[in-house]
Formats: sequence, C-alpha cells, structure tokens
Amino acid sequence: MQKVKLPLTIDPYKDAQRRMDYQGYISSSLLNRLDQFVGKVLSDAQVTLSLYVDPQKLTVVKGSATIDVEFDCQRCGNLFTQTLDCTFCFSPVSNMDQADDLPEIYEPIELNEFGEMNLLDVIEDEFILALPLVPMHEPEHCEVSTQEQVFGELPEDLAKKPNPFAVLANLKKN
Repeated sequence: MQKVKLPLTIDPYKDAQRRMDYQGYISSSLLNRLDQFVGKVLSDAQVTLSLYVDPQKLTVVKGSATIDVEFDCQRCGNLFTQTLDCTFCFSPVSNMDQADDLPEIYEPIELNEFGEMNLLDVIEDEFILALPLVPMHEPEHCEVSTQEQVFGELPEDLAKKPNPFAVLANLKKN
C-alpha cells in the first residue's frame, strides 16, 4: 500500500456528505507537542478516518491512529519502545454550548474560523491523552527486580528526622 500524507485540515461537513475515507500518515516532524512528552517519536502517525452522516443527521468523524514512541522507564531508567494506539469518534459543533445536545458516543469538536477541522491538532491531542501516566517496562522486561523494589517502609534514617511541619503547630497555638 502506498503511504499517503494526510491533509492538515479537512471540512467535515462536505467530506461526510461524500462519505470520505482517509488512510495515510502524519509526519513525525509535525508532532512537536507530542515530542515534548516522550523521549522520542520513532515513526510517522498512521491514521484512518471515516466521515459520514449518522441516522440522526449528525456529522461523524470516526477513526484510529497509531504511532511508535520511546520512553524512559520510570522504574529502571532504561529506554523502551511503546506503540500508542487510540480510537476516536467526533461530531463537529459550531460552539461548545451545543456539546450537551450530542449523544454520549460522540465527542464534540470545534471547527476553526473556516469551518475546518485541524487534523494535526486533533490527532496529536488523542496521542497525548493516550500516554501512560507512569511509563514503565512490563515487569518481566524491566531490569529492576521485585526484590529490589521497596514499598511502604522508609529507611530508619528518614524516619528519625524531625517533621518540617512541626513549626506550623506552634503558629497554630499562637
């Protein structure tokens, strides 16, 4: 299959009337915001979109996207690769006041001043939402063994230190 670069913006109303399908990629060099959250973006974003009008006469943008990124493991500190995979289902609204009228299965999306949807921003937002809270290897692939991990017990030298908030107790009395 030929790799096709996706447009940066689309008109969802016109494309939904024509039942357009897009399948292509967004260059990794354009994903600057995502690059700030991960160690490195390793591949282009592969995106599939379908635009149509549903039985309620709502315009729908449904799709999925995948990308390979590199993280620093928060447990052992080594680099590892992970594939971010996200699916989405949007319905464009002219203002966010109309968002309450949409069925729950659709996420509202505002259009720009030209009535277009910025695909780059939408896909990048979805990837950022798909990021793990704490990026770590799978336990069997991590170099830090479970015996080396400490949970719930503080070393004795830390337990003997005075509480830095004890000074606040004096202020409360006065």
